[in-house]
Amino acid sequence: MGKTSKDKRDIYYRLAKEEGWRARSAFKLLQINEEYNIFNGVLRAVDLCAAPGSWSQVLTKKLKENATNVNDVKIVAVDLQAMAALPGVKQIQGDITKVSTAHEIIKEFEGSQADLVVCDGAPDVTGLHDIDEYVQSQLLLAALNITTHVLKNGGVFVAKIFRGKDVTLLYSQLKQFFELVTVSKPRSSRNSSIEAFVICQNYTPPDGFVPTMINPLLDHKYCDFNQLTGPNRFIVPFNVCGDLSAYDSDTSYSLLLEGQSNYEYKEPVQGPINPPYKDILEKTKNIQL
Repeated sequence: MGKTSKDKRDIYYRLAKEEGWRARSAFKLLQINEEYNIFNGVLRAVDLCAAPGSWSQVLTKKLKENATNVNDVKIVAVDLQAMAALPGVKQIQGDITKVSTAHEIIKEFEGSQADLVVCDGAPDVTGLHDIDEYVQSQLLLAALNITTHVLKNGGVFVAKIFRGKDVTLLYSQLKQFFELVTVSKPRSSRNSSIEAFVICQNYTPPDGFVPTMINPLLDHKYCDFNQLTGPNRFIVPFNVCGDLSAYDSDTSYSLLLEGQSNYEYKEPVQGPINPPYKDILEKTKNIQL
């Protein structure tokens, strides 16, 4: 019952396996693109916190449509964890908080900068929303920091964010670097989840800004954050993306969809490679814990 009940509970989990995506999160990026057309004219892209690789799969498929010569498309996937190889994707197993990783990315682009940077990274959630929101904000800032090293002026940055009562400061930080910042909730993202995605368009860093991994970004050098209260508080636009006729991620569907006569369980397209919990599971099986 475990396998079929999971399939029935999450329609996007099942569709991901049927369509060959490594994770259901591929639909989130596809729905974001439907709303914001973030892949328009993009030939060089960076996927931060890429494992297991579903967003890199989407980038590979969509960016090839922009090029007359597929060799012009360059995609770099970065993650601390190992990830199964993907055709056309250069993998860097590195830390996004280190400047050496930024240099490796630029090297892969042969000295050029990226048109698009995406990040679907998230911490292991605790269920305590305030803690999860804070840890996620630090991950987002780390992604933004390395993005300032590798993204060209006018580029686009898309990243996961946990929405909460104290995210105004984070929004204001993003507004210092991008002309337009929007928060969006794809239809494939569960309503019960506090996740959303920031779509930051037209990268325009402040005058005199010098990218550095030492700078925590959240400082008072480029604007006075004390003004972000009362009538001066900046409200970031929020919308929901994804066709209203699309599947609802919070609804349970029959295992037999329209046009299907029988149901066949399919294994995940690509499981994690050496995940952190693998050793714990082995010890548990051997009753060593």
